[in-house]
Amino acid sequence: MSDAAAIEVENLRHRYGKREALAGVSLRVAERDIVSLLGPNGSGKTTLFKILSTLLPPVAGSVRIFGHDVARQPHAVRRCLGIVFQHPSLDPKLTVRENLLHQGHLYGLHGRPLRLRLEGLLAEFGLAERGADLVATLSGGLQRRVELAKALLHEPRLLLLDEPSTGLDPGARHDLTRMLQRVRHERGATILLTTHILDDAEQSDRVGIIDQGRVIAEGTPAELKARVGGDVISLLAARPDALLEKLRARFACEAVLVDGMVRIERAQGHEFVRDVVEAFPEEVQSITFGKPTLEDVFVHLTGHRLWLAQEGGDRQGRVQGGSP
Repeated sequence: MSDAAAIEVENLRHRYGKREALAGVSLRVAERDIVSLLGPNGSGKTTLFKILSTLLPPVAGSVRIFGHDVARQPHAVRRCLGIVFQHPSLDPKLTVRENLLHQGHLYGLHGRPLRLRLEGLLAEFGLAERGADLVATLSGGLQRRVELAKALLHEPRLLLLDEPSTGLDPGARHDLTRMLQRVRHERGATILLTTHILDDAEQSDRVGIIDQGRVIAEGTPAELKARVGGDVISLLAARPDALLEKLRARFACEAVLVDGMVRIERAQGHEFVRDVVEAFPEEVQSITFGKPTLEDVFVHLTGHRLWLAQEGGDRQGRVQGGSP
């Protein structure tokens, strides 16, 4: 959306004891963009989020937000930020309106200006009728709306959200995506969110894929999916190892095993599926194929599925037969 940089991260590193959580991350986020950091739990997303929000100092490297150095100018950075944490930061024993009033006081807002801004946000996010309700009585989706209104109360230039869709049903996730788009267009805010949910990333302007403390790819969803070589084909067989070798010998294709299934990237996938079924009708139990998704991009780059990485599975044992 803009050439000016809201966030500039260069060679950022951070350790927890001997474990390197960030291993030289570099990232640039343009003003007014919506950018997703997509990666499994433990990939470094939350550590990066904490550094951007001034909760952690970087061990090495630099971070600038609207030109302000996070390590040297944290107060200037905080004035630019609105933050929605993964775990709720609302007081459940206070009403919606009371939560927003206290947030406004923290930012030096008082009296009529605060109340006008507060009521405007309640109306904007469909909360006008719920202002007197205790937060504890709200659904997860409505609580996320209150969190977003709270983060926007002081009119920040940059909105940071850590796993904002976690625990929300599909309808509430759709509402959140729509509200973020409106915040960008109507308020001119830049939005950076961390996520392991593919639908969240698909709706972003740009996506940074992060794994094992590194940003391994960055681009628009379409640009990232174009890195996969054609359609993605998955074959289930009783003896996948044997089928893999037969496919390589017969079709000279790059086939690998991912989580017990034979995976192939190939142009004109529908024709290849037909040829495989004709060649090995007894070996193939089922076949699926389709255009690449961001999950396929993650597999293509890392050799393991996003959800398997989240479970902490043995990555070396998940992929066999070479790199996809």
